[in-house]
This record gives sequence, structure tokens and C-alpha cells, in this order.
Amino acid sequence: MTTRKIRVRFAPSPTGYLHVGGARTALFNWLFARNQGGIFLLRIEDTDVERNRPELVEGILDDLKWLGVEWDEGPFFQSERLELYREAAERLLAAGAAYPCFCAPSQYAGPEAKEESEESEEEAAPAARQTCPCRGLSAAERDAKVRAGLPYAIRFHVPESGSTKFRDEVFGDREVQNDEIEDFALLRSSRLPTYQLSVVVDDIAMGITHVIRGADHLSNTPKQVLLYRALGAEPPIFAHVPLILGPDRTRLSKRHGATSVGAYAGEGFLPEAFRNFLVLLGWSTGDDTELLDTGEMVERFSLAGVSRTNAVFDRAKLEWFNTQYLQKLPIERLLPYVEGELRRAELWQEAWAGPDRAWLAHAVDLIRPRTRLLGDFTSWSRGFFTDDFDYEKAAREKFWKDERLPAMLEKLAGALDAAPEWNHDACDRALRDLAAAEGVKAGLLINATRVALVGRAVAPPLFETMVVLGRERVVRRIRQAIPKITGN
Repeated sequence: MTTRKIRVRFAPSPTGYLHVGGARTALFNWLFARNQGGIFLLRIEDTDVERNRPELVEGILDDLKWLGVEWDEGPFFQSERLELYREAAERLLAAGAAYPCFCAPSQYAGPEAKEESEESEEEAAPAARQTCPCRGLSAAERDAKVRAGLPYAIRFHVPESGSTKFRDEVFGDREVQNDEIEDFALLRSSRLPTYQLSVVVDDIAMGITHVIRGADHLSNTPKQVLLYRALGAEPPIFAHVPLILGPDRTRLSKRHGATSVGAYAGEGFLPEAFRNFLVLLGWSTGDDTELLDTGEMVERFSLAGVSRTNAVFDRAKLEWFNTQYLQKLPIERLLPYVEGELRRAELWQEAWAGPDRAWLAHAVDLIRPRTRLLGDFTSWSRGFFTDDFDYEKAAREKFWKDERLPAMLEKLAGALDAAPEWNHDACDRALRDLAAAEGVKAGLLINATRVALVGRAVAPPLFETMVVLGRERVVRRIRQAIPKITGN
């Protein structure tokens, strides 16, 4: 017996940016394919000519690549496959499984009038069953209307009795009575396909074995199962994954903050962290493991671990994941992300890609335990990468108010300039010896010097910061800060 190779797909519609829910669906499909040694393909469902924005396609592709979800086949564009859908509709019409509908578009469109997308996780309106008057037309009446040149759609003829059954890998066995399913449109009078037709025709043509998508598409599945069978094909295995909700347990939307993947990338989240956070929204490892690298995700992912319960998007948890990855990624994997951030802020120096790479690694390694987002490397820690930084007002007011500081900092600069060595202990000794000689607590000088060096009250340990900045820069910055303290 030959086992079919697993084939799954992600099928976004370019009517918006890649939504968090769509990204999670893509990730689940990709992980399942990798776990099973299968194929993951990308299909762009761009037949909604009124709502499509072709310029968004590139953004969707870029966001998937940023997430690390690479497709094996595609992208395929439905707009280039229209003839396939028309041929399928005509076959169903000829076989008596469909009939022409001469109703006005507002009548024949039905619940699928609004083009759907398996990427959006937008909830479809409840399907109000309708009986199309064209269903009862005789063959002669239909032919007469066609000959008269009346435009018509093609509508599926749902069986009058019985039920439609299918197995869902998450929600179990499902059964819907056929008298609860409306005769849904397949082809509009414009000759453009509806979602129901195009998705089934493509899944058959592309050999899709498993359809993994949001639970809001459960209501579409009985219609699609009927279509598969009418077209002489065995339906794929379905797995409907839980939806993603906001903290208030309502559907995730813009009122909860950013919902597009690109927005989180722009905020400075690491793709590794976002991927790890995303995979646990509606899927469980079966134990308490939270931090998973990509290899572990692939190895452990299964549809059996997908929950029926809707997941909650927790921004604080996402930031926790990002902090963990910022701290734990091997430094060589983190540096390209920091480089990208420094380039965007126009702080990058080409020497850091060559002879000063070790210095950059040392600086990033020192800073990263206190970072939450990549932007932290160019905000509060800007002073590590450029002399062009501001002194934080609150830090100045708190740590530069002692009138003795200018004289003491001048002496500290001289002591550091004359230190026989430049390391943590030498810097520590120079400062503490000066504090003892001046009869002040070392903390007074430590805090004032930190503000002078990086402009912030909160920063990595002072003496490690001095070592990273180097003797020349430290001495120069201390002396440059003195006039700011005296007000001169």
C-alpha cells in the first residue's frame, strides 16, 4: 500500500497585511509538513477584484520569510487559474450537481458574497439558509433564459435529504444535515469564482492532503466536502485550529494593538521569539516546556496537540519570550539583528563588520540582559555606539546635583587616563580610591559617571561599560560632561 506524501497549503488573500492569526495558521501548516516530511505550498487567493490590493502580496511574502516559514512550492495565484474554476463549474452544471441562477447578484451571492480568506480569521456572518427560485426552473425555462442572454451565476444543488459528514482532527466527527445548507454560489455572473469553488478546485489540483485552518471555517467545510465528492475527489483531512482572542476574550483586532506580523517585526521582536510565542497559541507540547527552538518545534509538532479552546494573545508574554531570546541566542545569531537595527538608526560603522566585530559582540553581550526589544540597542543604549546621545533629564537631576562633582570628575578622568592597565579592576580601583580620598561614597561617583558615559541612570554595570567603551572615549566623555554639570 502506497502512502500519499503529505501536502498542505497556506492560502492568504491580499486584502490586508499578514494577520497574527494567519501567521499562526501558516506556521502550523509549515511545522506539520516538516514533521511529516511533506510539502508546504503557498497559494495567493486573489480573485476578489474589488478588495484585492496586489501591492500587499510582497508584504505577505516578506512577513512569512521573516517568520521563517519558507514554502516548497508557489506562490500560486488564483487569478491565473480562472479557467480551471469555470471548467469545474460547467462540469457540475452538466452533471446536474449545479444549476444556473438568474437572480440579481445581491440575491445569489448569499453568505459567501463577502470573499473569505483562510488567513484572516474574520468571522463570517451566520449562514441564513435560502431557497433559490431558480432551483425549481424546468430545463426548458432555463434554456430560454440562457438563449435570451440573461446573465447567470452557477449555484450548487445541495441534496434535499441526508447529511454531510466529515472528520476533523481537532474537533472530531462532524455531521450537518443537508437541509441546513443553502445552495451556495460557485460562479458569479461575472464569471469569477466564489471562495467555495476556487479553494476546492485548487486543493484537488494541487493534491492537498490536509487542510489546516482557523475554526471559523468549520461552517464552510460541509459545503466543500459536498463539492469534493461532486467533483469525484476524496476530501482531504481537516484540522480546524482555535482562534486567537484579545486579552478581553473578544476576537483579536486593532483595538488590542498591532495585529499584523510586519508591525511586530518593526517594533523589534525577534522572529525566533515571535515564532515560539505563536506556536503555543492553541498548541501544547504536552508538558511545561515553553522555550522551543525551530528544530524542537518541528520534532514535537502534531495535530493531536492542537487545542479546541481559543487562545489569548498576551502582549506581556510575547515580550517575555523576546527578552529570553535576546539573552539566550548565541551572540553570532543576534548580531545580524542588531546590525539591522543600527543601520536603520544610521549608527552602523562598517568596521564593526570587520576588524571591530569582536568589540561589537562584546558591547551587545553587555547590553542585551537589559533589553526587551531590538530598538533598545538604539534608544537607551545609544551611547555605546555613538557620541551623539542625550543626557537623560531625570538622571541629570538625580545624580548631577552635588556641587563637588565637576572637580571630582576631572580628577577621575586624570586617574583613569593614567591607569597602568585598562580592565574592570583598574577602573574600579581608580574610582574607589578617588572616592576614599575625597571622603564621599563610591556610589556618588559611580552614578554620576554612568550618566556622563551613556546618558542614562540605568545601564549595564559601570566598570564593564568602561572597558567596552575604551580608555580614550571614557576620559573624553567624562571631561565633556563636566561643563554640563556646572552649567557652563
